[in-house]
Amino acid sequence: MKALIQRVTHAKVDVDGQSVGRIDAGILLFLGVEHDDTDETARNLCQRVLNYRIFPDADGRMNLSLQDCGGSLLVVPQFTLAADTRKGQRPSFSSAAPPDQGNTLFRAFVASAQEVLGEARLGTGQFGADMAVSLVNDGPVTFLLDA
Repeated sequence: MKALIQRVTHAKVDVDGQSVGRIDAGILLFLGVEHDDTDETARNLCQRVLNYRIFPDADGRMNLSLQDCGGSLLVVPQFTLAADTRKGQRPSFSSAAPPDQGNTLFRAFVASAQEVLGEARLGTGQFGADMAVSLVNDGPVTFLLDA
């Protein structure tokens, strides 16, 4: 499982011109699910994201987590993060989870986040949809986390 996280001042995701998820300050997370991933992988990565220290403290150092600063989380499923791009001119998706497994683990990740953040601080994209994502990256601060 891969999570591309970006610290944002705000972000939103639209499907067919309709907003399906939006947050103010927090983390925009693009989630890629691979075929070896499990519910445990989703829970562990979720806890890592929620506790990853990418927000500035009083001295301007990245010392605070999403939980510390009370920010929000927008989780967007992103199949292409599971691509193997090490060679050639076209990505290979052989390590990506099949759609049913990907959707199940996306939902498991979101459920883990909801247990901690509640609904008010959590937004999601729509699995399998053609989405338009808008964001303002704060910093910019972007990290790729592998589980």
